[in-house]
Amino acid sequence: QVQLVEAGGGLVQAGDSLRLSCAASGLTFSNYVMSWFRQTPGKEREFVAFTWSRFSTSYADSVKGRTTISRDNAKNTVLLQMNNLKPEDTAVYYCAAATWSGVATRYSNQNAYKYWGQGTQVTVSS
Repeated sequence: QVQLVEAGGGLVQAGDSLRLSCAASGLTFSNYVMSWFRQTPGKEREFVAFTWSRFSTSYADSVKGRTTISRDNAKNTVLLQMNNLKPEDTAVYYCAAATWSGVATRYSNQNAYKYWGQGTQVTVSS
């Protein structure tokens, strides 16, 4: 049984930093693309970042330059370091996992992912 458990959300002020973590179990972690998406009420889940390997990452334009995704295959963990947070970053952040198909562009689409965590709330006050 695959489980993805997010942690690290909270209430912060604009300009602050936050690090989210996602602990995975029940899968061969190194074989999976790991991603972060976010969602606000009434909107679809929005891609934030994914990592396939240590040297293969991708970011949404809205977070590029402020956000770093990383993974530790030994600990089955993926991290999302977010800096200079803005009120528009407020959302529920979800961790997701998918097997690698060889087509990187697929992984900015939520439909590529089979496994999802329960989400962690990030609120950025102005």
